[in-house]
Amino acid sequence: MSSLFDFDKPADAYAVMGNPISHSRSPQIHAAFAQQTGQRIVYTATQVDPGGFEQAVGNFFANGGKGLNITVPFKQEAWKLASELGPEAKQAGAVNTLLMNTEGLLVGRNTDGVGLVRDILQNHAGSITGKKILLLGAGGAARGVLQPLLAETPAQLLIVNRTPSRAHELASDFNIPDNKQSAVTGGGFDDLAEQNFDLIINATAASLQGEVPPLPDETCTANTWCYDMMYGAEPTPFMRWAEQHNAEKSVDGLGMLVEQAAESFFHWRGVRPDTAPVIQTIRTQLLNT
Repeated sequence: MSSLFDFDKPADAYAVMGNPISHSRSPQIHAAFAQQTGQRIVYTATQVDPGGFEQAVGNFFANGGKGLNITVPFKQEAWKLASELGPEAKQAGAVNTLLMNTEGLLVGRNTDGVGLVRDILQNHAGSITGKKILLLGAGGAARGVLQPLLAETPAQLLIVNRTPSRAHELASDFNIPDNKQSAVTGGGFDDLAEQNFDLIINATAASLQGEVPPLPDETCTANTWCYDMMYGAEPTPFMRWAEQHNAEKSVDGLGMLVEQAAESFFHWRGVRPDTAPVIQTIRTQLLNT
């Protein structure tokens, strides 16, 4: 029972900032993580108007806030605001996690790629090392996951985009001369003729429009895994395409969403939550809506 002499400090404050933000599942996910790990936090969703992001971040930390998640359209702006960047965030040009270090400097991290890789490797028992990977799209979502994917040393990573020059540009940004890891190449969908891949990752927003990128039939074989970063109650159009082409496995991005959140939580709190029950809870809610 609380009393006048109850001097317990308030719970640490965290939030997700974006526009729009009402659809965000981050408050639910982080509340589940906090309950599971015994952490006292309050996590809210904050809609930020265009042009107001820097002030909103400044106000949040000035008022004692401990950490932020950043979603569209502010990930690039968050990258510019950060005084210090994690290795995965430097090349990504985007930040989805902010925290303050002991010197009072804003640190930017990008947990999207780690979330994707962990979902594939741990939740689905897949593999990336030595595999031929096709990454669809050359926007922020693709850029954000490239470094962690390359760290797993695939045999090949090809980026394709409707505008091939954007794919070439993104590939060149990640082809570091002294990097002895996998070479990254870029191209257009026309370059895919007579090629097939072990893993196809859809980093485009095509599924939101009910569309599928223009992939040749032979791109997918009975040994191909297809991963859509989007998720929903029903299989995405890309997942349906994969099933029609007899892919070995088709996966949506719900696990990635929860895993990237877990990585943010780890950066903030120093503890790693168990993601499996949180993924299962949200999956059940999606199926029942």
